[in-house]
Amino acid sequence: MNQLYLLRHGIAVDHGDPDFADEDRPLTPEGEKRVKQVAKGFSRLDLGVDRIFSSPLPRARKTAEIVADVLGINEHLESVDVLRAGSSASTIRDWIGTRAEDRIMLVGHNPDLSDLLSLLIAAGPNTAPFELRKAGIAALSGTISSPMTLDWLARPRLLRKLGG
Repeated sequence: MNQLYLLRHGIAVDHGDPDFADEDRPLTPEGEKRVKQVAKGFSRLDLGVDRIFSSPLPRARKTAEIVADVLGINEHLESVDVLRAGSSASTIRDWIGTRAEDRIMLVGHNPDLSDLLSLLIAAGPNTAPFELRKAGIAALSGTISSPMTLDWLARPRLLRKLGG
């Protein structure tokens, strides 16, 4: 793997909403709209993604489906339990090391993705001075075996503006 994109799921129904168990919380309509705008902005960067891996939880899975649809790679979308909320950064890193694709996108949750980002660029979770926002994307390059390079970190608002 040479390129890794980390995408936090979009705006979901609030944690603690009595109508949904935490694991079942979906994206809100506004969350879906914003994710689509972010996906269009990402698409305009013409970076290419070989495969999208998503947490199986509805809010992350729907985020990944929207992105895959905009990128035209629905057949390259896969849900994996390692991205389920609560996974450790080191477990996710070790799983990434088993992947053969050159350019992958992971769609998941915080603090897992922010911890993973810290682990991959600073060799330890909770060491980076930033957090992925909902529908924010971090782009890294390099290999899992050494600290990766943070190529860019985009707030959702920037990507939405790129998407028009």
